[in-house]
Amino acid sequence: MHSYSPPVRDLQFVLQDLLNIPDSGLPGHADLDPDFTEAILEAAGKLASEVMAPLNGVGDRQGCRLENGIVRTPDGFAQAFDAMRQGGWTALDCDPDYGGQGLPYVIGSATAEMFSTANMAFAMYPGLTHGAYSAIHAHGTETQKQTYLPRLVSCEWTGTMNLTEPHCGTDLGLLRTKAEPQDDGSYLITGQKIFISAGDHDMAENVIHLVLAKAPGGGEGTRGISLFIVPKFLVNEDGSPGERNNVSVGSLEDKMGIHGNATCVMNYDAAKGWLLGDLHKGMRAMFTMMNEARLGVAMQGYACAEAAYQNAAIYARERLQGRAATGTENPSGPADPLIVHPDIRRSLMDQRSFVEGARALVLWCAHLIDRGHQGDAEAEGLVSLLTPVAKGFLTDQGFAATVQAQQVFGGHGYIEEHGMSQLVRDARIAMIYEGANGIQALDLVARKLPQDGGRHVMEFFSQVKSFCQDHAGTPTLADDFVAPLKAASKDLQTAATFFMERGMKNPNDALAGSHDFMHLFGHVALGFMWARMAAAAQQALEAGQGDADFLKAKLITGRYYMQRQLPITATHLARIQSGAQPVMALEAEAF
Repeated sequence: MHSYSPPVRDLQFVLQDLLNIPDSGLPGHADLDPDFTEAILEAAGKLASEVMAPLNGVGDRQGCRLENGIVRTPDGFAQAFDAMRQGGWTALDCDPDYGGQGLPYVIGSATAEMFSTANMAFAMYPGLTHGAYSAIHAHGTETQKQTYLPRLVSCEWTGTMNLTEPHCGTDLGLLRTKAEPQDDGSYLITGQKIFISAGDHDMAENVIHLVLAKAPGGGEGTRGISLFIVPKFLVNEDGSPGERNNVSVGSLEDKMGIHGNATCVMNYDAAKGWLLGDLHKGMRAMFTMMNEARLGVAMQGYACAEAAYQNAAIYARERLQGRAATGTENPSGPADPLIVHPDIRRSLMDQRSFVEGARALVLWCAHLIDRGHQGDAEAEGLVSLLTPVAKGFLTDQGFAATVQAQQVFGGHGYIEEHGMSQLVRDARIAMIYEGANGIQALDLVARKLPQDGGRHVMEFFSQVKSFCQDHAGTPTLADDFVAPLKAASKDLQTAATFFMERGMKNPNDALAGSHDFMHLFGHVALGFMWARMAAAAQQALEAGQGDADFLKAKLITGRYYMQRQLPITATHLARIQSGAQPVMALEAEAF
C-alpha cells in the first residue's frame, strides 16, 4: 500500500513565508510564530502518518457494514478516532466558550489537509462534524449551542448534513421531507435522505443530523425550506443521550471509493427535530455548512493528489526501466530509473506544481475566512468568489493529477498492491459531492461573478495588478512570473467582459463557457499563488534564511507552472468566446 510523509516544511512555508500569519494583525495570530506552528504540524503529521494512514487500505478493503441497524466502521477506526479526540485535534479552531482551543481556521485547515491525505474516508467524520458545529454556532439559540456544541467540539458526538433525496440532488426546491410543528416547539420530521456521509457509525455516542425539510406555510421552491437539528438519540436535560429518535439507516451505499466512510440512506419517520435558525430560511443556515464543506472538498482534491504524487515520485526513483536518451545514468544496474525520462519528469512536475499551488490557494482562502470572522467584509466577499473556483478546479485537477500519478506505475498502478487505484477511486467523489463541479461553474458565472456589482472579482484583479506592479522591476521575477501572470489575468478579464456583454442578451453564451471560465480562473489563481510564493522564496534566499535547497526547488517548480500550465488560459478563453452556438447546435433528439 502507499506511504505518506507529512509536508510540514511546505505547510510552514505557506503559513509563515507566504501568508505571514503572525503579522496579519488578527487577534491571536501574533502567537503563531514558526516554532509554535511547526510543533502543531509535526504532531498532527505524526498522528496522520502513524495512525490514520495505515488504516486507509484497511478501510478501503473492509468498508462499513450495517448490522441490526448499527453501522460498524472498519477495524482500527474507533481507536484512531479516540486518539484524535484525546489529542484535542477536533477542537483546534473551535470557540473556547464551548471547549475549543480558539486557534485560527487556517491552522485547522493545515492539519485537516494532512488528515485527509492520510485517510480521506476517516477524516470525513470529524470534518462533517466541524461543519455542523459551524452551522449551530452561527445560527443556533443559546440553548442549542450549550446542548450540542461542547460535544461536537470534542467529537463525543458527530454531525452530518442531510440535503439530497432520491428524486432531487442539486434542485433542493423539489425536496419532499416534511416538518410538522408540535405544541412543545419541536417538529416531527418525515422523509428520506440519501448519500449522507458519516450518517451513522460506532465511534461516537450520538449523531446530530442537520436536516433540510419543508414546514407548513413556506411557499414553493427553496423559499419554503427550513433547517432542523435531529439527533440520533434525544438529549436528556442533563445533556446525556436519551431514548432513540425515529431516525434510522435504511441501507449503506455500495460506492466506487471512500469505502471507510459510511454513506447512508437515512429514514426519518416522524423523528423529533428542532428548528435551527429562522423558519423558511434553512438554505441560509445550511450554506454556512456547505461553504465550509466546499473548501474542505477542494482540499480533498489536492490531498489525494499529494498522496499519489509522493508515491509516484518514490516509484519513479526506484523503478528501473529503459535507458536515458542522453546516455546511461545507472551503469551498475540493468536499466536507469524511470525518473531519468523527460515524460516521467513532465508528469511528476505537473503533479507537484499543482499540489503546491493548490495548497497555497486553499490556505489563503482559509486565511481570508479568518479575516471575515473578524469583520473584514472585503475578505469575506473574496473568499465567497473563490470558493466555487477552489472546489471545482482543484477537484477536477486533483483527480487528473492522481490519475497521472497512477500512470507512472504503469500496470502496477492498476492493481491494488500499491494503493494507487484506491486514491483514484477516492479522489473521484470530490468532483461530485457538495455541489457537482458543473454547478460550481454555474454558481461562479451566474452568481459570484456579478455579486455586489462585480466588486469581488475586481478586488481579485486589483490584487494581481498590485503584485505585478510591485515586482515588475525585480529581475528574478519579472520575466518568469510577472509577465505570464499578467497575460493570464488579461485572459480572465477578457472572458469576464465577454460574459457581461453577451450574457444578458443570451444567457447560454455565458453558461456554455462556465466550465472553461472556472478552469481559467483556477489557473490564474494558482499562477497568482506561484508568483507570490516565488517572491517569498526569493526574499528568503536573498536574506539567507531557511533551507536554500527547498527554496530553490520552490522557484524551479513555480517556473514550471508558469511556463507549462498557465498558458492554457488562452485555450479556455478561445472556447468561451466561441459562445453557445457550437455547444447548443445539435438538436436534443440527435443525442
